[in-house]
Amino acid sequence: MEQHTPYAALDDGEGLPGSRGEHILQRLFATRERAERFYERQVVDRLTPHMRDFIARQEMVFVGTADAAGNCDTSFRAGPPGFVHVVDDGRLMYPEFRGNGVLASLGNIMENAHISLLFVDFFEDLVGLHVNGPATITTAYDAARRYGLADEDRTAPGRRAERWVMVEVEEAYIHCSKHIPLLTRQDRRERGPQARRPAGDDYFGVGRVRSVAREPEEAGKSTG
Repeated sequence: MEQHTPYAALDDGEGLPGSRGEHILQRLFATRERAERFYERQVVDRLTPHMRDFIARQEMVFVGTADAAGNCDTSFRAGPPGFVHVVDDGRLMYPEFRGNGVLASLGNIMENAHISLLFVDFFEDLVGLHVNGPATITTAYDAARRYGLADEDRTAPGRRAERWVMVEVEEAYIHCSKHIPLLTRQDRRERGPQARRPAGDDYFGVGRVRSVAREPEEAGKSTG
């Protein structure tokens, strides 16, 4: 008869980077030795000089947050090289521009300060960088006064940062290049006829789906 080992009885990797869950799975799937080599060689609690230079060259970052209940959201931020500003080896800041007004990422940070940033260079280095840690929200005025982050220096022309997010580095580690595709930069204005259709507010047809869903209800009201 197959016996199952209770999770509580497994070595949870106390003292290692990462979560208890990943340490338990490393034992279950016999990957602990490989994981420990990765932790030892690749995971640091601050930004190395190479990481700082890498971030200064990036034009995009993927932002992962979660609310107090653990509901997750992943968003995308972009700007000119250097739009994510490294304050020092333990802190970095990125701007929040005017958007759709939902403020999902900032709302999650208000409830749960933990944030995950993923920088990926698709064009030259073909490598990624994870940066995890607690985040705080600050005003554009405070960012300019305390850190010299004026819009003219750090944000895209015509876009003003309404606020900034400060991230304190707890973990920083590589995302290997094995499956990162090589992409080619292209001017948005020169896409030409190969573009399938222009992006817009209803690119994914949500408005049509909602209108179809309302039709039976409206028909019922008209015959009532």
